[in-house]
Amino acid sequence: MKKVILDLATTLDGFIEGPDGEVDWCIMDSDMDFEGFLSGIDTIFYGRVSYDAWGNFQPDTNTSPAEKSIWKEVHSKHKYVFSSRDRQDDNATFISSDIANKVSEIKKQGGKDIWLYGGAGLIHTFIRLGLIDLYRISVHPVALGSGKPLFENLRERIELRLVKTNSFRSGVVQLIYEPENRTAARPV
Repeated sequence: MKKVILDLATTLDGFIEGPDGEVDWCIMDSDMDFEGFLSGIDTIFYGRVSYDAWGNFQPDTNTSPAEKSIWKEVHSKHKYVFSSRDRQDDNATFISSDIANKVSEIKKQGGKDIWLYGGAGLIHTFIRLGLIDLYRISVHPVALGSGKPLFENLRERIELRLVKTNSFRSGVVQLIYEPENRTAARPV
């Protein structure tokens, strides 16, 4: 069965965006093997705001060939958008209700894993419902002091077990965790 993988960057002080939504602090080193991560997924889960910003993003002509290749690979994946607003989109399937059951159905389809891209609201919903199978958190060597925190307004403790740690030449440290006690999705 597919796994839902939360793969994202965070600052040392726990923010996934700066106070104005900036992510210019994110580092992409070649030794991070993001292409390897992308080759292991065939589906991406977006919140509507993140999808509208990044789901169909096209790099400009000055973008490096390596980054263009990454965006091409990202756009080759099947996309689901979780939103209270249902809409038709040729590039994505919109889901507006019954999240836990629909995620379960998608996971049973077989194939490669699922990247929980975000945004913050969708990540918080998936945490609350117990839908994340693997947390891949890349901690960047910067502290912002304010912004959008990864773990905000948790209703209960999340027990995680460290599976692997990767260190990169940039100073980024990737922490890979599994939920300690896998239980069925909790009601909202």
